[in-house]
Amino acid sequence: MSPSSPHRAFPDGFLWGSATAAHQVEGGNWNNDWWAWEHNPDSPCVEVSGDACDHYWRYPSDIALLAELGFGAYRFSLEWSRIEPEEGEFSVAALDHYRRMLACCHEHGLRPVLTYHHFTTPRWLADRGGWADDRTPERFAQFCTRATDHLGDLVGMACTINEPNVVSILGYLLGRFPPGHTDGSEYLHVNDAMIRAHRLAYEAIHASRGDFPVGMTLSMADFQAVPGGEANMERARHSMEDVFLEAARGDDYLGAQMYTRIRFGPDSPAPLGNEEGVRTTSMGYELWPQALEATVRRAAEVAQVPIYVTENGISCVDDTERIEYVTDALRGLGRCLDDGIDVRGYCYWSCLDNFEWAEGYGPQFGLIGVDRATQQRSVKPSARWLGSIAITNTLEL
Repeated sequence: MSPSSPHRAFPDGFLWGSATAAHQVEGGNWNNDWWAWEHNPDSPCVEVSGDACDHYWRYPSDIALLAELGFGAYRFSLEWSRIEPEEGEFSVAALDHYRRMLACCHEHGLRPVLTYHHFTTPRWLADRGGWADDRTPERFAQFCTRATDHLGDLVGMACTINEPNVVSILGYLLGRFPPGHTDGSEYLHVNDAMIRAHRLAYEAIHASRGDFPVGMTLSMADFQAVPGGEANMERARHSMEDVFLEAARGDDYLGAQMYTRIRFGPDSPAPLGNEEGVRTTSMGYELWPQALEATVRRAAEVAQVPIYVTENGISCVDDTERIEYVTDALRGLGRCLDDGIDVRGYCYWSCLDNFEWAEGYGPQFGLIGVDRATQQRSVKPSARWLGSIAITNTLEL
C-alpha cells in the first residue's frame, strides 16, 4: 500500500479471522442428523459430505496456513455427535482432539473462536425429537458444561449456537434442513427452544471454565420493503431476527452473519425474488455487499451489545469478485465504526472451499481451494489480499 493512497485504519485490537464448521470440513461425521439427511433420497441434498476436506486430520497444516496468511483468529466448531455419541456417554478422545486444535491455534498466534453447535445434532437426539423436544435445551447445556470443563482454559471466544434462526427456518418451516418439516407452529416452538438453549448454554459455559466472551451468532439479511410491503417485512423480520436479537441483550457480544438482502412486497408474506438487473452470486441470491453495513447497524441497535462479524463472504468462481465484494462490505463496516458502533472483528466465511450443506461442493466460498481428489490446498489471491489487511489492520480504498 502506498503511503499516499487513501486507506481505512481499523481500531487497535480489531480481530481478523476466517471460519469453518465441523461437518463441512472434517469428514466422516456419520453419527449426526446431517449425514442421515444427505443420504435420504427424498432430501434436497445434491451430494453427500463424505471425507469433506479431511480437516479432522489436516487441521495442523490448515491452521498454520491461516496464520501464515496473517489472520489473527480461527473460528471452528465442535462436532457434538463425536463428543457425546450416545446420550450421557462422553468421549475423552474426541474432547482431547478439539483440545489439540485449540492448542494448535495458540501455537500459531491465532485466537480460537469456538462454536458449540453449528447445525448438526447427534442422531440419538434427532431420534428423540431434535430441537422440537422440550428437553433438548437442557441436554445442550449439559453438553456445553462437559465440553467447557475439558476445553475452557484454551478457548478465546465462544459461540453457543450458530444461526439458530436458520436451524428453525430451514429445518422446521421450509424443509430444506433436517428434519425436513414444514410446520409453522413447530417453527415458532423451535425458535423458543433455540433461544432457551442459548440462554442455558451461556450460563453453563460461564459457570464452568468460561472466562472468555460468549454469545450467539445470527444469520441476518438486509430486509427491504417495496411500497406496500412494510407490514410483511416487519412480520418476517420479527420471527427471523428480532426475537433472537432481543434474546442476546446482556450477552458478551453478538456474532452477526450476513450475505445478501431480502425484499418483501404487499401481495404475499413470502419474500420477493431477485430484482431484475442486480448481479447474483453462484448461490443464486443477489450480490449485495451492502448487507453488512445494514445488518451491523440493526444488530447493534436491537441487541445493544458489542458486535463481531462472525461470517461474511461470497461464493464465486472468479476470485476478483470475492475481493470486490469484501472491499465493498468492509467500506460499509468502516462507516459503522465512524458512527461509533462497537464492532470488534471481521471473520470471513470460509477458510476452505467446503461442503455447503444441501448445495454440496459446488459453491466456492473459500479463501483456500481444496482439490476434491487429492485434498491439496491452493491459496487464492483473495486470501493473501485479506491476510495483508489483517496484518496492517488497514483497508486500501
